[in-house]
Amino acid sequence: MGDLLGFVLSGLVSGALYALLATGLVLSYSASGLFNFAHGATAYLCALAFHELHSGFGWPAVPTALLLVFVVAPGIGWGLDRLMFRKLAGVGETAQIVATIGLLVALPAAGLGLVELLERAGAPVKPAENQFGLPGVGPSPAVSWQPLDGVGIDSDQLITWVATALAAAGLWLLLRHTRLGLRLRAAVDDRTLVELRGIDADRLSSVAWMLSSGLAGLAGVLATPLLGLSAHDYTLFLFVSATAAVLGRFASVPLAFAGGLALGVLQNLVAGYASFAEGLTGFRTAVPFLILFGGLLVLARRRRAAGTAAADPPPVDYLEGRSWARRWGGWAVAGALLATALYTVTTPFWSGILAQGLAIGLVFMSFTVVTGLGAMVSLAQATFVTGAALVAGLLMSRGVPFAAAALAGTGAAALLGAVVALPALRLGGRSLALATLALAFLADQVLFQFGWLRNGDTGWEVPRPVLGPLDLGDDRAFGVALVLLCGLAVWGLTRLRESPWGRAMLAVRSAPAAAAASGVSVVRTKLLLFTVSAGLAGFGGVLYASYNTRITATDFTAMTGLVWLAVAVAAGVRRPQFAVVAGLVYALVPHLLGQYVTESAHLPVILFGLAGLALANDPDGYCAAVPTRLHARRVAGAGAAGAVGTAEAVGASDMAGTHEGAGDPEAAGAVPGAAAPEAEAGEAPALELRGVWAGYGGALVVRGVDLAVRRGEIVVLLGANGAGKSSVCRVAAGALRPAGGDVRVRGRVATADSAVARARRGVLLAPEGRGIFPGLSIEENLALRLDAPEDREAVYARFPALAARRTVAAGALSGGEQQLLALAPLLQRPPAVLVADEPSLGLAPRVVEEVHRLLVELRDAGTALLLVEEKAAEVLGIADTVAYLVQGRVAWCGPRAEVDPERLTEAYLGWRARV
Repeated sequence: MGDLLGFVLSGLVSGALYALLATGLVLSYSASGLFNFAHGATAYLCALAFHELHSGFGWPAVPTALLLVFVVAPGIGWGLDRLMFRKLAGVGETAQIVATIGLLVALPAAGLGLVELLERAGAPVKPAENQFGLPGVGPSPAVSWQPLDGVGIDSDQLITWVATALAAAGLWLLLRHTRLGLRLRAAVDDRTLVELRGIDADRLSSVAWMLSSGLAGLAGVLATPLLGLSAHDYTLFLFVSATAAVLGRFASVPLAFAGGLALGVLQNLVAGYASFAEGLTGFRTAVPFLILFGGLLVLARRRRAAGTAAADPPPVDYLEGRSWARRWGGWAVAGALLATALYTVTTPFWSGILAQGLAIGLVFMSFTVVTGLGAMVSLAQATFVTGAALVAGLLMSRGVPFAAAALAGTGAAALLGAVVALPALRLGGRSLALATLALAFLADQVLFQFGWLRNGDTGWEVPRPVLGPLDLGDDRAFGVALVLLCGLAVWGLTRLRESPWGRAMLAVRSAPAAAAASGVSVVRTKLLLFTVSAGLAGFGGVLYASYNTRITATDFTAMTGLVWLAVAVAAGVRRPQFAVVAGLVYALVPHLLGQYVTESAHLPVILFGLAGLALANDPDGYCAAVPTRLHARRVAGAGAAGAVGTAEAVGASDMAGTHEGAGDPEAAGAVPGAAAPEAEAGEAPALELRGVWAGYGGALVVRGVDLAVRRGEIVVLLGANGAGKSSVCRVAAGALRPAGGDVRVRGRVATADSAVARARRGVLLAPEGRGIFPGLSIEENLALRLDAPEDREAVYARFPALAARRTVAAGALSGGEQQLLALAPLLQRPPAVLVADEPSLGLAPRVVEEVHRLLVELRDAGTALLLVEEKAAEVLGIADTVAYLVQGRVAWCGPRAEVDPERLTEAYLGWRARV
């Protein structure tokens, strides 16, 4: 019993640290939609700073810890959010993953580099990297107690438990009992709706990142006695804690916290009682990664694929259709010059470095296949390299020729890739990246620990081949051979992209459901992507090991693969030739910096990590950015002229259209709002759109709309599906920036206002569907709009059905109850303008009548209402003014009494109105 209790108590220590990190991961992900792979790096920076300030500079432990946890760590989170994370929110998930992995690589190196600089400057710093047994916040050495026979605890463990409990209680109070916490949880539910309610979601995101980084800082300071100062261990700790975040489905803070505690205990119990794994080296430390992998497969939610397209579409090839010389001439000349330079210009040392870069370039091409073609992030590429090289070395030690051994190693890597591909059949995005990383760690700690495969710490010799009279033992000859192999690989991957298989890969990348409906096998295509990628990585790995003439199981760990990914994707993962550039940069930069800039080993790592951060601005990589920007400059002038010409042509068409005054609300006396009896003479409209043009991705949807809504008036906007009604609503609410024209609120120009600023000026949008937060209770939904308890009680007095269920989640209500909940706070505190997009959607006729009655009540209270509907018959009864929208233009606008049923039919059928 004593052993069991001891395992549980010690497991709760690591579990508490897992819980803190997992909670921070969930907080930042929930508020921003970004999974921070660099979360553990923040913890490491704080641990490093604590060690240097406390042990080196002699600062007292507790004040130093408080400074780091409450000031420095939140400051890091705030700075990263402002500088990087907000930009990353607008790019594809692949770029998000790689950019945060770049940060994971750069931050620890930056911290160690700073310590190195301080040491050279004579500051009293202590050795930092890979130091263990360091003092923590408590007494040093730690004080120990033995409350029960065989059960001991020390002061560091006690401090960890107490600090974690206080952090958990404080976080619970913040999220459940403060207005800030309510807004944070609302942002988790629906970030867009939060902004439409006048709450700055970016500011909430900054707060979430500050809290997340603070929790990471606390975990880092507390873990200093346990983990020491090993950046590798902190990164592993992060990925273990990601298991707890998975258990919380990346959304539930309590579940993530409880999962972290349970994970620490389970890990200790396995270490203490798993006697069946005695002969399986590394199994005990691999348990969290087994749980992570299983949790991802079981708990990850499958996304609806039908009707969706990839958020990370393939790039446009601006040279498509050009001559071979135009497309490939420059690359062919560069390859020829490189091969010539190996024998003429470079020294033997630099010839070897160039050969090394070309070999790693072949490995980087594997990212072109799985990530560039397939839009799937694999973090197991280093595993394929190690596996192929070990198999080849094993066979060559048995007398197998190089070519056969290399082929066998490549096949083994391809087979391993097919195994790793299995989670890709179910997962995507960050879940797939975490799953492949879990498998990579499992390979490092279990598969590559088998003695027959690794051959101890010495590994295997991988001698360079001799091809007839050509001895590749010469770095120059080896480099020329690699130039040819890289050229063949680039040609082969380009042909693959243009082949039916390549088109199938791009189809699966863009829309899996549509690809399957077209006869493309999604399963087979994903398996092919991973298998080809793994085989190519393995082949490059054998050649890379051959350059070094030896391979060991620790040469290319899973962490090495993270650096490779950052470099390869930052250069440009969409084209295989960019991978060769990335390989050369990866090989050359450390030596160039060491020879001409600094001998520090940290600067190259920092630069490689920061290269990944550049994806916030150039998601396709810096090599692809050059032709893209050149093309943009070439077409900018012509594109601007064409857009002006199109607008003028459409405007002329409207002026000369069959309906005199279409798009001109002042023509023919059809002045929107003219029938509003409550509006005072000369009063500016509450909301006015003047000549508004708007669209998405350059495609215009709204074309020169003029519309005005006055105080105490209901303007109903009718039109068929696709006419642009919802786009008009979004423009009015500030959720869509117009390409032309003006939006005015109470006479003042508000065109440049964001949705938050527009809401604060009194313009609220009730979006299509239900404008409620389904994960919050009825009481919490009301509290977001109504601060005063007496206002909420007034709502309950009017709507007893809501009062009886005030603690029920809004998502559990019926459609009618949800719509009443959305309108109830507006009735209590009427806005200046309400833009309602399909408020009757999906409601029973009796409920629609009630909703319309409430809208009339809002109008009588002085609110200006722009009401978008498809059901004309029901809504005309409450309208003051009616406007028809046809293909993005107002075809007619006037008082309800002048509505022409024939014109209404034409508007719904999408015909152009005729006089």
